[in-house]
Amino acid sequence: MTLAPAPPDLLAPPAGDRLPDGFTVELAPGSHRSADGRLMMGGSPLRLMRLTEAAVRRLGDGRFSVTDGPSAALARRLLDAGIAHPRPAPVPVRDTTVVIPVRDRADQLDRLLDALRRDPATTGLPVLVVDDTSHSPAAVADVARRHGARLLTHPYNQGPAAARNTGLRHCRSAFVAFCDSDVVPEPGWLAPLLAQFTDPAVALVAPRVVALPVPSPGLLDRYEKLRSPLDMGAAEGPVVPVSALSYVPSATIVVRRAAVGAGFDTALRVGEDVDLCMRLHEAGWRVRYVPSARVGHRHRTDLRNWLAQRASYGTGAAALALRHPGQVPPLYAAPWSLTACALLLRGRPVPVAAAAVLTGVTAVRVARRMPDADHPARAGALLSVAAVRGTAEQLLRCATRHHWPVALAAAAVDKRARWLLLTAAVADGLLDHRRSGSPLPPLTHLALRRLDDLAYGWGVWQGAVRHRTTAPLRPRLALRMVSRWTGARPQPG
Repeated sequence: MTLAPAPPDLLAPPAGDRLPDGFTVELAPGSHRSADGRLMMGGSPLRLMRLTEAAVRRLGDGRFSVTDGPSAALARRLLDAGIAHPRPAPVPVRDTTVVIPVRDRADQLDRLLDALRRDPATTGLPVLVVDDTSHSPAAVADVARRHGARLLTHPYNQGPAAARNTGLRHCRSAFVAFCDSDVVPEPGWLAPLLAQFTDPAVALVAPRVVALPVPSPGLLDRYEKLRSPLDMGAAEGPVVPVSALSYVPSATIVVRRAAVGAGFDTALRVGEDVDLCMRLHEAGWRVRYVPSARVGHRHRTDLRNWLAQRASYGTGAAALALRHPGQVPPLYAAPWSLTACALLLRGRPVPVAAAAVLTGVTAVRVARRMPDADHPARAGALLSVAAVRGTAEQLLRCATRHHWPVALAAAAVDKRARWLLLTAAVADGLLDHRRSGSPLPPLTHLALRRLDDLAYGWGVWQGAVRHRTTAPLRPRLALRMVSRWTGARPQPG
């Protein structure tokens, strides 16, 4: 097995994570509390949390501010679980440098710098443009000069990670905002991100990356508006490996300069943003996603380039899986729910009955873990059924995304496997069409979804062969009950 290049030195942990007095948190939408307030459930992965009487009183109606050590500890526990979100006070936009890695794209750089200078909050911020060996360096230099940005140049092409690191080394501000040259921040984007750093343990914050409007959107424009891998959705939360929000893209991020060390791993041309998120998490730092701050991005919608990009994203999975074992699995589920799904796939009365019994036994076990719930039996049943459904959805995705070459080979020699693969391909696409609210016709969305997954999966296999490893293809078993209630999870890229 050939290992990926060694990652940078381990990052130093935060000096402390005690939230300051006055810091406010609020229960996240979707968090559930028992009638007496003692039992809470939420976050990703879904978990149970029991509170003391004092904590119940402090939490009150679901929003409270830190006033002392116990309230700071409660707030931290809720934030880390994803059961509550921070509501920091507004802060002024200052002590921040904007770093823009670029290679050609002078017109897009001009558009970005114009947006930064038009926004009253960012008009006076220092900007570093790092030219990673453009073919037309004079055009990039002219744009930087006209907008008062400092220009740094590389003598040879080193990739976006190295360009960002070059800018990072020349920064002296406490915070650094990395913006790719093809984004357009919306007015007021930076202040909500900087406010998150009121938490001394926050190292990186990301906004939502949305599609820029186009005059006459084509099919891929409309698909990418909803399914771009850069858009992490409308739900805020902590960024934690093997969760519903496992990474944020580096198209636009803001970092605490003291937390990120030398920055991105320059050995990675793909997935360096996922790697940085994971290294920060491993060091004890927090990473947050704040979709109320938004930047526009012109997504690739030329079919050939779109497919190449998706495949390129997939190639990064192998290096990430080797550097961070178990943190980027194609499937993460409990053994019992996998067994139940395998029995259901048999489609015969006895295996289906066995799956029902297994799910029922698990429901009883879950109910016994929370006797203080308002309706333990109902909660246990709902959670167990949800776990089976989530595992089934992950299996659908594996068959049509990460493991489609294996599924296709099985379908070529077995009629039952052929029908199962066809059913999985159609069911997954139609389910995604309904959930995403896609404006495309169902069959069109289904076709684009399949192309999307085929290209990404092909990239995963390319990376696996290149690194001579099966790491990005191996599932991970959830062995703790608290981690078993899991649904489908997005993958890096």
